[in-house]
Amino acid sequence: MSVRKTIFGQAVIGPPGSGKSTYCHAMADFLRSQNRKVALVNLDPGNDLLPFTSSIDVSKLITVQDVMENYNLGPNGALVYCMEFLEKNLDWLFVEIEKFKDHYFIFDLPGQVELYTHNNSVKNIMKQLEAFGFRLCCVQLIDSHYCSDPGKFISVLLTAMTSMFQMEMPQVNVLSKVDLAEQHGRLHFGLDFYTEVLDLNYLLEAINADPFMKKYRQLNAALIDVVENYSFVSFLPLSISDSQLLKNVRAAVDKANGYVFGAGEENERNIVALLSTAVGAQFHGEFSGTISEKFLSSNNCDEDEASDNENSMSVDESKPLSEFK
Repeated sequence: MSVRKTIFGQAVIGPPGSGKSTYCHAMADFLRSQNRKVALVNLDPGNDLLPFTSSIDVSKLITVQDVMENYNLGPNGALVYCMEFLEKNLDWLFVEIEKFKDHYFIFDLPGQVELYTHNNSVKNIMKQLEAFGFRLCCVQLIDSHYCSDPGKFISVLLTAMTSMFQMEMPQVNVLSKVDLAEQHGRLHFGLDFYTEVLDLNYLLEAINADPFMKKYRQLNAALIDVVENYSFVSFLPLSISDSQLLKNVRAAVDKANGYVFGAGEENERNIVALLSTAVGAQFHGEFSGTISEKFLSSNNCDEDEASDNENSMSVDESKPLSEFK
């Protein structure tokens, strides 16, 4: 029997508006600049405004609009139907994939969160792709503007963790659009607090400052304990206009799906490439400070707010204020 060659790729998920299609386009161009052959696959049957030319498009098999018209379903129900239909007709997808030999695949998936937290269709599709010969990494994009709202940030942490458990795949979580992180307000903490998911009790204090959210203190504390006890979620910052950040994400994905351990095109099992990828991941924290300086206009707070925060965290209040400046 002939052994099927391993196919590497990434499945891109995330809530609507997180920049999935834009990321797919930017990552594909970045990989092509490094001499990889890339096939972009649109698996979102409701997306008819793609920023890229897809190599394979699920809309040739089924679309949300057709399902809505023929089965009298709403957009969410129609999308679930489409993914279940694709799951049962994966032979169509395999035939299309066979047309792109020796390509690296990027799958652009729908933005309906329930598909990755409750419904099994996408999970089953990924399992069948793995059986076909794929080594995939799930890339989950989260819009970084959620960092400016502590309550919403806890929500996206739970979403990220739930999708990791549901999908059962190697997963790289990405904070997208970090250059726009403060468009809805200043961040309470430095960017590394959100990317590394540091002590979330500080986030709880920020939530309790809101009179409406204060009554949910116990619930929020319990949710924070869940996230911290599992300690699975962290993020890589990303702005598609920054090639270094794209490189960081690419390195993390290449480790997660195994590409770096011998894909053949880019590194040809080069030990230097292996080491450089490993080192790049270890110094992830260093980049957060650089990104804060580059993209965050106020670096969280002005001088007066920084002084107040510093004083509030001091242990010995008997010391003169000048000693803390």
